[in-house]
Amino acid sequence: MEKITSFTVDHLKLLPGLYVSRVDTMDNFTFTTFDLRVTRPNFEPVMDTSVCHTIEHLGATYFRNKYPNDTMYFGPMGCRTGFYLIVKGNKTSKDYLNKVIDCMKFITSYEGAIPGASAIECGNYLDLNLDMAKYYAKKYLEVLENENR
Repeated sequence: MEKITSFTVDHLKLLPGLYVSRVDTMDNFTFTTFDLRVTRPNFEPVMDTSVCHTIEHLGATYFRNKYPNDTMYFGPMGCRTGFYLIVKGNKTSKDYLNKVIDCMKFITSYEGAIPGASAIECGNYLDLNLDMAKYYAKKYLEVLENENR
């Protein structure tokens, strides 16, 4: 089997930031996968599953409500160093930088019940941590705001 694209990236050189992971076209439909790299792979501790899970709930809620016609998916990477955002069209990191910044601001200021945090709505609703999700969102927001200068 061929090595998939994400395994060809040198993770020892990869820094936190927003990257286009890939652009795909299927049946004349183009979509872009973004790599929202929150922590530095193999150098920093990975995010706890409760953090990834909380950011997933809030990030997916944000993007699917704010950009319902463009958002296909928002979810954690298996390595727990970031998230994937899949959107409609051939997009660049510049196209989505301010949108991701706004999402991280939404998460850092979020108060109240986490969307989908019940046994009926989620398969592991007890594995959530809003305080630590805010911590990582704030940390990532600082990286993104530096990219935006």
